Amino acid sequence: MSSKVRLLPLALVAAALLAACGADPTPPLARAPVPFETLEVAVEVAPRERAWDGVVEAVNQATLSAQTAGRVLELPFDVNDYVEAGQVVVRFTDVEQVSASRRASAALSAAQADAAEAELSYRRTEELVGKQLLARASLDQARARRDAARAALESARAGVSEAGEQVDYTVIKAPYSGILTERLVEVGESVRPGQPLVSGLSLDQLRVNVEVPQSDIAAIREHGAAAVLLPDGHRVEASGVVIFPYADPKTHSFRIRVELPKADTGLQPGMTVKTAFKTGEAKRILIPASALVSRSEVTAVYEVDPANRVSLRQVRVGHHLGDRIEILAGLTAGDRIAVDPLAALAHLTGATPEPVDE
Repeated sequence: MSSKVRLLPLALVAAALLAACGADPTPPLARAPVPFETLEVAVEVAPRERAWDGVVEAVNQATLSAQTAGRVLELPFDVNDYVEAGQVVVRFTDVEQVSASRRASAALSAAQADAAEAELSYRRTEELVGKQLLARASLDQARARRDAARAALESARAGVSEAGEQVDYTVIKAPYSGILTERLVEVGESVRPGQPLVSGLSLDQLRVNVEVPQSDIAAIREHGAAAVLLPDGHRVEASGVVIFPYADPKTHSFRIRVELPKADTGLQPGMTVKTAFKTGEAKRILIPASALVSRSEVTAVYEVDPANRVSLRQVRVGHHLGDRIEILAGLTAGDRIAVDPLAALAHLTGATPEPVDE
């Protein structure tokens, strides 16, 4: 009996060999496009920075002093209290000042009456001299008296203004909103002009003082850009950078003042913060900070591979640049990631993403 040998197709033989080696004989099939927005990672030019510690200080800080003598009658605020602009922070007794103001007002009334009488006398004398009923010398005397009365009236008016200011000086008001940092007098204490009363500072306008090595000052001066790195990872771009034109002869470092915009940053005078200065440019990978997922101590993104499969990939992040964040490791140019991690998670679990309250 003759036997027949069936020849298997080459493709089946290859599949059998792959199966014997433990490989999947069927190539992965591309899945349907993901139903959420994705972003292709790209390398772009971003600022290169160096950071040093700086000290926050208030732009507006002052010590209010007495401008008149008196006894402290009231101290409405204590240390660390918040004071609105225009609120009374110290009040003096004003008996002497009010009495002086009344005397000045009385002197003004007398000067006004005397000036009116001198003006009337001058006009009568001028009329009589015009009719040649009085000598011209009488007119000169009347004019001199009128001018003297006018000068006395101006002096009386100045006295009233000065006395009124002395009354106003018995009430010390805050020049701007801020925190009362020190009380230098107590209720019942007598004060003299020039004596310090209270100190305070404003939190509306802040700046940071930084000491920078001499070797970096040229690059910082060239670019003139800086940002304060907040503890939560965000950054506040400086509204101005002032470089002092001389170095400390002992440390050979330059002092730089970084002006901050008016914003609620959570910074307080006396705090130390990292301050980053632009020293050049470098190529970096930047992605939206909203694309990150934080789980415990792991930071990751949802990656979408060429077959539209979604997986979680761990990344290492750097500084914030506006609403984007630098990726130091974990992603390369050309990778595709989910812009909305909640939508990517919902796609993986088959759930409907819950809306995020803004």
